Amino acid sequence: MNRKLILLAALVFIMCPLWAQDTAVFVDLGFSADGRTYSFGQYGINADNLRPWAEFCVVDVASNSFVPGGRISYIHDTPVAAGNDGSGALYRIISRNTALADRYNIGYLLQGHPLYVSLENGVIFGNETIEFRNFEKGESYRATLTGTGYNLPSGSSFYISLEKRNRDGSTRNYTVGNAGIKRPGIVSYRIRKVLVAPGTGSLIFVIEMKRQNAGGSVDIRYMVETLRL
Repeated sequence: MNRKLILLAALVFIMCPLWAQDTAVFVDLGFSADGRTYSFGQYGINADNLRPWAEFCVVDVASNSFVPGGRISYIHDTPVAAGNDGSGALYRIISRNTALADRYNIGYLLQGHPLYVSLENGVIFGNETIEFRNFEKGESYRATLTGTGYNLPSGSSFYISLEKRNRDGSTRNYTVGNAGIKRPGIVSYRIRKVLVAPGTGSLIFVIEMKRQNAGGSVDIRYMVETLRL
């Protein structure tokens, strides 16, 4: 009996840290055929009450903003069942908002082609510079994320400076994002992925945001910054 109690206590000790952090999972839901709109979702389990949650979003790529009514959130009213990862919350919200995806011609099979994927962890304060290539078009890119105001009560912000070098050696510079938007509680931004739309000039920067919660641990959420080349 004592051996069983010790084993049970060990399992509880191992499992508890898994709920101490609310970590979102990013889901690429695809582009429209012309690459002008993009859809993504994210889901997770609230660390405080174990309720699964999800967001379903549709973005206008050229304006780098949500389409009208293009950000829908859902929190389930009961805790997640044992063994579930919370993804059912995303499936539910997508199935109940098919009209939004149809209105903007989102193709779930037209997912982005990854040009860059970061496997790094930890917190980044300040700037991050990455380089990646589009081998099909012979283009290379250098992107610098500049973050400011991490310790200010008004919130932090960031923007991305992007240099694109074409096959012929010519270059063009872009600024992606809005440094004027302040996000309270965000302690770090990281470029987690860069996606390109199939056959079009639409770029998606998937940004991981780390947020300090009331309990002292760090939650993870995602957003996107978009660019129509």
